[in-house]
Amino acid sequence: MRRRLAVVSAAVTAMVVLAFLIPLAGMVKTLARDRVLVAAERDAQTLSQALGIVITGGRPQEVVALVGSGKLAGGGLLSVVLPDETIVGESFELGDGYRRAAAGEAFREPSKDGEIIWVPVLVEGEERAAVVRVFVASELLDRNVTAAWIILGSLGVALVMLSALVADRLARSVVRPVHDLSVAAHRLGGGDLSVRVEPDGPAEIVEVGKAFNRLAGRVGELLEEERRAAADLSHRLRTPLTALRLEIEAVPDRSERLIGDLDELERTVDHLIRQARRPLREGIGASTDLGAIVEERVSFWGALAQEQRRLWSADVDGGPHHVALLEGDAAAVVDALVGNVLAHTPEGTPFHIRVDRTEDGMVRLVVEDAGPGFPEGDPARRGESGSGSTGLGLDIVRRAAEATGGALNLRVGPDGGAGVEVLFGPARDTPTV
Repeated sequence: MRRRLAVVSAAVTAMVVLAFLIPLAGMVKTLARDRVLVAAERDAQTLSQALGIVITGGRPQEVVALVGSGKLAGGGLLSVVLPDETIVGESFELGDGYRRAAAGEAFREPSKDGEIIWVPVLVEGEERAAVVRVFVASELLDRNVTAAWIILGSLGVALVMLSALVADRLARSVVRPVHDLSVAAHRLGGGDLSVRVEPDGPAEIVEVGKAFNRLAGRVGELLEEERRAAADLSHRLRTPLTALRLEIEAVPDRSERLIGDLDELERTVDHLIRQARRPLREGIGASTDLGAIVEERVSFWGALAQEQRRLWSADVDGGPHHVALLEGDAAAVVDALVGNVLAHTPEGTPFHIRVDRTEDGMVRLVVEDAGPGFPEGDPARRGESGSGSTGLGLDIVRRAAEATGGALNLRVGPDGGAGVEVLFGPARDTPTV
């Protein structure tokens, strides 16, 4: 935008400068020629008066002294034609111009090489007047005109450059706050709810900056209220869980497996409360080794898989596979995928988990089973899985992947069952927005 405004300003200024300089250049040339010719005419008139006195006084020999070298101070070539047509000074061919001047007419006429000034000198007792002739060459007429044109052209270029510079500085005062708003908007879109701008620039942009700050503050307030509400709802689950624990512990032959499941449920509720109450900026710049999370969560789900007589395997390719997620969010992704397999495929259905990297550096998590596959519709859309499920699990996975710049892909597995491919953007050392 700055460049466009500078170019427009330079173009407009250039048109104005050209409209001014072109006639000015012509006027400079005309004034320069007139100045030289007026000076030559003045010298010719002065000389004609002196010649009239000398010739009338009968001292024609002094004419040579008056003519001198035949050059005027301005560079014109001087010639004097006496009444008897004797030429003193620069020689020339007597023609129509001479005859007009000898008849008593003073005038100026152009020639192929310049301008000729004719001034008659009336002499008493002579039928024909003496004539003063001054020839001014073209190079004398146009002397210093080129230099004046160069000065005018340089002045025009300087004005165009100055206008472009001023336009750039004015545009900068507009573009800089707009750029700051753009950067802040990208940071806000990336999850940095603490970002604010310093309103600057024209009044309209200042108002936009203030509105952006109010918007960012309001978004943060709404999210904070939502988190508090979620934390309160999760906290209410503790009361029935506590009562359930007391009842289970009161049963003489209670199952240790039942106690373990209850412990896991309580840990899940505690995790929900912590997640709801965590600071809004906590997830920015997060980095978690997805391979380690997969190994940990598969170990947890392995006991249930064995009870259901399932064959399963987990393959983590190579070294650490860091993704831009918190550990809890990464664990929720793995739990959602494995939980879907255990809940929505017949017992004894095998499944396989793999973690590796794609050629473009994305971290890939693949979960495949040999079950009946996905139902019709969009299983990843919340509330529309079509298989008796809420679709919440795949929606959690999709949102987590997209938060890192990745994606969720559903396909048919190699054994004809469901295949889920989740791509995660790699974690960065320094978060950028």
